[in-house]
Amino acid sequence: MANYQEIFKDKKDFEAQYRAACQSELGKTFDQCSELEQFQVLARLIASKGNAQLPVSHSKDEKKVYYFSLEFLIGPLLDNYLINYGIRDLVADAMKDMGSDLDAVCRQEVDPGLGNGGLGRLAACFLASMAHNGMAGYGNGMRYRYGLFHQDIEGGRQVERTDNWLANGFPWETRKDASAVTVRFNGHVVRHEDEKGNFWFTEEGGDLVRAVPYDVPVIGFEGKVVNKLRLWSAEPAEENFDLDAFNDGDYAKANKFRSDVEAISTILYPNDAGEHGRLLRLKQEYLFVSAGLQTILRSYEKDFGPDWANLGKRVSVHTNDTHPAMCGPELLRILVDEKGVDFDEAFEIVHETVSFTNHTVMPEALEKWPINTFRSLLPRLYMFIEEIDRRWRDGLSEKLSEDGSSWTDVLRNTAILWDGKVRMANLSIIFSHSVNGVSALHSDILKRETFKDFARLEPELFNNKTNGVTHRRFLREANPAYSKLITDAIGDGWLSDANELEKLVPFESDVDFLDSMDVARKENKERLAAYIKETSGTVLDTNMVFDVQVKRFHAYKRQLLSVFKILDLRNRILDDPNFDPQPTAFIFSGKAAQSYAFAKEVIRLINSLADVVNNDPRVNQKIQVAFVPNFAVSNAQYIYSAADISEQISLAGTEASGTSNMKLMMNGALTLGTLDGSNVEISELVGPENIKIFGMKTEEVEALQASGTYYAWDRYNADRDRLGRIVDQLVDGTLAGLSGNFESVHDHLMVENDPYLVMGDFHAYVQAWEELTKGYADRRAWNKAALHNTAKAGFFSSDRTIAEYEADIWHIDA
Repeated sequence: MANYQEIFKDKKDFEAQYRAACQSELGKTFDQCSELEQFQVLARLIASKGNAQLPVSHSKDEKKVYYFSLEFLIGPLLDNYLINYGIRDLVADAMKDMGSDLDAVCRQEVDPGLGNGGLGRLAACFLASMAHNGMAGYGNGMRYRYGLFHQDIEGGRQVERTDNWLANGFPWETRKDASAVTVRFNGHVVRHEDEKGNFWFTEEGGDLVRAVPYDVPVIGFEGKVVNKLRLWSAEPAEENFDLDAFNDGDYAKANKFRSDVEAISTILYPNDAGEHGRLLRLKQEYLFVSAGLQTILRSYEKDFGPDWANLGKRVSVHTNDTHPAMCGPELLRILVDEKGVDFDEAFEIVHETVSFTNHTVMPEALEKWPINTFRSLLPRLYMFIEEIDRRWRDGLSEKLSEDGSSWTDVLRNTAILWDGKVRMANLSIIFSHSVNGVSALHSDILKRETFKDFARLEPELFNNKTNGVTHRRFLREANPAYSKLITDAIGDGWLSDANELEKLVPFESDVDFLDSMDVARKENKERLAAYIKETSGTVLDTNMVFDVQVKRFHAYKRQLLSVFKILDLRNRILDDPNFDPQPTAFIFSGKAAQSYAFAKEVIRLINSLADVVNNDPRVNQKIQVAFVPNFAVSNAQYIYSAADISEQISLAGTEASGTSNMKLMMNGALTLGTLDGSNVEISELVGPENIKIFGMKTEEVEALQASGTYYAWDRYNADRDRLGRIVDQLVDGTLAGLSGNFESVHDHLMVENDPYLVMGDFHAYVQAWEELTKGYADRRAWNKAALHNTAKAGFFSSDRTIAEYEADIWHIDA
């Protein structure tokens, strides 16, 4: 039974405080407030309760973990925090009495533009679980003025609009001017020496930027522990306003310095196709790293004095992928240059303090920066990196003497500085005491392929921490109908301990429970269908199977393979009046990076396919296609709760983990997937009868690619009637009605030789889909498998993941 922190005595107390807040903040009565104003006041009221708990949530002596991530895709917070405080029903009832509607007020909250995909959502889940697990865990990120972009669909094409998420302010944040710090770019290094021959360096000149923190409370479930997410904004350290230029009417020149500085925190992932964009990204990464570390050390010194030797025993700095890779060298720089710690001792302190999570298996996706750009922007930091790289090179011969490996080959793979680039993954590994992957398969590939030389030299560094998601948001909040069924059956203990979902297993034979699942799923489908109609105009039949693939668009995630399956179904329906597939609505959502032309073409392809299928009465009673624009946490919750089938079809060996697969199986969707990422663990947990796996395994993919015997044209010619026909339809006008043919997608397959083996897995995929959907008609058998997925989802709670980080990486006593 949950034991919630009391923040309101009862409904009457809440109403009194809420009405008083409206008066004091806005000078209005509650009845005079718009729904937006009601949301803003309520959010600030709940935030104030959390902020009041922040100072008393942890003692000074507790070990603190600082989680550095360039993304925190936190999603709307009001509904989530009301659930965490256990007062959602109380507030809903009170607002109904006050003449308002909590659901309508919650819909006023926009998705904060602080992240993009799985990396940022994982970081947000981790913060929630740190608070729930009772640990002192704090996020450190960037406060972007605009999000990545707001995705509209026009003529089937992705159109990027400004994501002005701060247009109406962000009521959860508190600006902390007193905690602002200065960050320097483009300075020059000066060497000093005293009469005894001691020397030291200072960095002088350059551009000074004032990093200002905004703190957002992270309220754990039951409300007992509140941590914070600190977000940094860039401002000029000094106001260099050009008054002469202003008086001459050159307003842009007058404000140029301010504009250049504020650009650092203007947008998530500025387009790095050009030099200016790359430089801006590097500034972003250094600013949030340096500012975060400066405040961490300031707080530490206030509590413990200059006891730097014990920093790693009291503080952990965790870097989420390579964007915060400069944490290691910057912490080293501060300890040596500003705190006077000996270089060798300082490096040992840094090594004990810093840890690193890698999120990719693709070498081309690992960050690298041109040395000249890096050295010019951050000259003193580069000196530390250069020295550590020199020491690594010098020590390599000794490390390799035992196994006889080639020094040059190992150096090529492990050096920080190579081929004119600063390699951020290698930087992260050398400065960290722990390097983890995010699924069993991913961690194995890191040790076997991506970082094989590091793993051979220092095997103790590497470990696996399979990702997790917060079930309180993605099941309890996203799926209230199903959650009520669960709680009525097994109690609410699962909200605190997701392993209690295992208690659902006996209900797999309870026909009343299984039938009730259909009622809950139908409610969720109606909700999603209404949202899709409102946002895209597409009308879906909610009696159909809802088959969803929702994730960032990338060639390796193989949304194109889904398109091929749908085209194949369409063709066979038209050709064979006896072909009768299970009626299915295929639902896609996700964004493509602005400069990623192929991914944007696949989005256009899906919308063109939707136009062809949905407007053809010969097929639209059996298949429908919808694209949900502007994928975000808020609309994802509608999708996860309504899905029957979860498409997780990346090429085996390319997806690090995936988390949408966890969110979907948690809500009872059956996975149709390859043995990739955490699909492997899902399959092991739910058993082969409750998941549909198809396609080549990682070792088969690697062997085929290494053999050089895969030819797309052979696949095309071997099956001209089905597969070849689909390839032709990309360019023969079949799909051109909305916005033209798809020559570049055709060339990706036939000229570039189908690099992600879409054609290689096509037949196995379509066969697996047909076998899976044939079982949908037996509703109780289907729901039994769906319930088994939910019952086994406890392992994929981020509470479990964070507990493993605590014990194995951050060394926090339970």
